Amino acid sequence: MKLTILGGGGFRVPLVYGALLGDHAEGRVSRVTLYDTDAGRLTAVARVLTEQARGVPDAPEVVATADLDEALRGADFVFSAIRVGGLEGRAADERVALDEGVLGQETVGAGGIAYGLRTVPVALDLARRIARLAPHAWVINFTNPAGLVTEAMSRHLGDRVIGICDSPVGLGRRIARVLGADPDRAWIDYVGLNHLGWVRALHIDGRDELPRLLADPALLGSFEEGRLFGADWLRSLGAVPNEYLHYYYFNREAVRAYQDAEQTRGAFLRDQQEGFYARMKDPSAPALATWDRTRAEREATYMAENRDAAGAGEREESDLESGGYEQVALALMRAIARDERTRLILDVRNRATLSVLDADAVIEVPCLVDANGAHPVAVDPLPYHAVGLVTAVKAVERAVLEAAGSGSRSAAVRAFALHPLVDSVTVARRLVEGYREVHPGLAYLDRP
Repeated sequence: MKLTILGGGGFRVPLVYGALLGDHAEGRVSRVTLYDTDAGRLTAVARVLTEQARGVPDAPEVVATADLDEALRGADFVFSAIRVGGLEGRAADERVALDEGVLGQETVGAGGIAYGLRTVPVALDLARRIARLAPHAWVINFTNPAGLVTEAMSRHLGDRVIGICDSPVGLGRRIARVLGADPDRAWIDYVGLNHLGWVRALHIDGRDELPRLLADPALLGSFEEGRLFGADWLRSLGAVPNEYLHYYYFNREAVRAYQDAEQTRGAFLRDQQEGFYARMKDPSAPALATWDRTRAEREATYMAENRDAAGAGEREESDLESGGYEQVALALMRAIARDERTRLILDVRNRATLSVLDADAVIEVPCLVDANGAHPVAVDPLPYHAVGLVTAVKAVERAVLEAAGSGSRSAAVRAFALHPLVDSVTVARRLVEGYREVHPGLAYLDRP
């Protein structure tokens, strides 16, 4: 099988290749094509992959190219992990929002909207090109904002584009371990949108063990989300939220922590990764070891401002394990290519899963996956507190899609103004103009 990775010079690509190296079954990925617009980043990542492959006799062949059409032709799977505007763009997204006193996080609030407005036009072009050059390929989208971008691409690719995120998987695995259960045997009742979901039950051998967790303050304080949200709030909700809901439930504290930080998360990652890619220009630098050190620092500082705001302390070793988006991607590819049926939490079209949303709305729910793709399972209706957030944020996503498709400034203003974390239409208008000033790629928003 041929896998093409769009954004092949991205820092996290070695995670995907590392997962592929562990797959030796028949029908595995045998060729990986890396596509990126930055030749220096491509070269750096290819060096890391070469070191990863040493001693693995059947390691997938790696080819790097800056020709998009060449990369797509003949692909069986396309993994999309692009970052339009780079980390410099992310840092600008954060700063413009914080200057207006609102959250600038990459996928949540004003920052997520700005990132979506930059990314959706590019994602739509990619989807059209994939449909033309690789019509039988399955597209796995990790590009943020993942749910929004997946929905945009689905307008041309239908159910052949599936979004993935490691956040709900990691949350479910942490809860299962706290309860003394095997994460691979647990059924996680998780529902919502990308970065906006809740674990409402965790079934082990047919029994929901979440009430036992919620009733035990010591257990709740033993994993990251329990410390982040606090036992009282989790018991009040009767569920465990995705970590990104901290931005909604504790918005004032989060914004203040981000404003007080020496630098934003995007600026930190920009500087860190610039250092990594600069070191990779030295042919004598140990590529894999350098990448490993950089990644460890990245994971240890994840959501540091939120932990500071909540008084949750440093990340513990058990919290450093993510859901493993590379393992999710591998499991998804294997299930489709080999009909190895499995259950995964994915971003897919709603169909009739959540009655409060239309059939084409992309949601994040448990799915059964087989050779015909991902099929969302039936879930209980959302509680009213979740209905409000989910429908409001979906309205924001639809406004972003309208603005990206029409170039309408008023649709862009509506996207910002309708978001629960932007508290003023006046601020929304200033955000649109502020982002247009710092991002040349938003010049397309030139219609009333």
